Amino acid sequence: MSQIDRQEAIAILNNIMELELSGVVRYTHYSLMVYGYNRIPIVDWMKKNADESLLHAARAGELVTLLGGHPSLGIGPLLETHRHDIGDILRESLEHETVAREAYYSLLRLAEGKHILLEEYARELIVEEELHTDEVNKMLRKPGDTEAFGS
Repeated sequence: MSQIDRQEAIAILNNIMELELSGVVRYTHYSLMVYGYNRIPIVDWMKKNADESLLHAARAGELVTLLGGHPSLGIGPLLETHRHDIGDILRESLEHETVAREAYYSLLRLAEGKHILLEEYARELIVEEELHTDEVNKMLRKPGDTEAFGS
């Protein structure tokens, strides 16, 4: 088994940490901007996602320190579109999740066959992000529409 590039792994993990922290802010903001008849279950779902993003950020930070690095104090990109229709919010969420998922794939490519802990961590989070993306995709569909959103 060859050695992993620790500095590159730390950089990717810090990027993941920053993206996940921006997810905390995004989902918290989104939860405040939901109005209408379905507000309560959607707000609860958004708050759950904010909590999950915070846990993901903390896990990435722990791995940064495990590798001897310094966790970033940065936060990923935040975009205020001023579009607060639930469909717009969900599409923004989908874009954010796609960027985060790609960061986990970057870590997987780096760690594969070189660092089992990071490899398994990346795989686990990719699965979580894929399931979350599927959840959002289903929320964007009209009732009875079985074709994936954006297909």
